[in-house]
Order: sequence, then structure tokens, then C-alpha cells
Amino acid sequence: QFQLAESGGGSVQAGDSLSLTCSTSGRILSSSVMGWFRQPPGKEREFVAGIRWTGNSAYVQDSLKGRFTVSKAASNTFHLQMNSLKHEDRAVYYCGNTNSRNYGSRRARDFGSWGQGTQVTVSS
Repeated sequence: QFQLAESGGGSVQAGDSLSLTCSTSGRILSSSVMGWFRQPPGKEREFVAGIRWTGNSAYVQDSLKGRFTVSKAASNTFHLQMNSLKHEDRAVYYCGNTNSRNYGSRRARDFGSWGQGTQVTVSS
């Protein structure tokens, strides 16, 4: 059974950096796509970044480019590096998985196998 687990969240000050980790376990196709999403308080889940399982191609939400980057750290681990954090970046961050046909998708409904999420709090 394929499972995802997010970690690395915490409470920081505006302007600080955090690196989140998505750890995967179980069987997965090498053609699949991993996605990072976040859910701010009282809002719907929104797209942050996506990356192919191989790590050789990625895309980031336009409004987050320059501050957020996504990468593959190891055979089954992905990172979301968040720099210059802002108060509005506070949310629960999730990673999810989808098939290769959805590469480029920014819709949460296209992804699944969500982890439990990791809380990011940014104080202004």
C-alpha cells in the first residue's frame, strides 16, 4: 500500500525559511507525479508545487515562484523549500500523488494518497 507522510512544519517568524519533507513508502510507478498543496485556515486546499517522481521536472504556483522550490532528495523523499515566509503562508501542508497524465495539474481533486499534513505557522 502506497503511503505518504509529511514532516518539517513548525512555527517561524516572517522572513524565515522552512524545509518540508514528503516521505513515501510502498509501491509506486516511476511515472507518477507528486504534489504539494496547502490548506489555510478556513479555506480550500490549494496548489503549491508539483514534481515528477523522477525529480527531473517540476512546476510551482506562479505566486510562489522565487520563494518556494520543490525537489527530490532521495529515492523516496521529496522536499519543499520555503524561503522568505509570509504570514499568509500559514497553513497545513500536504503532499499527494497522481499519475503522469496529470503532470501540470493544480487541482487537488487530481491528487490522492494524502498524508496527514504538517502545520506551518508564520508570525508577522
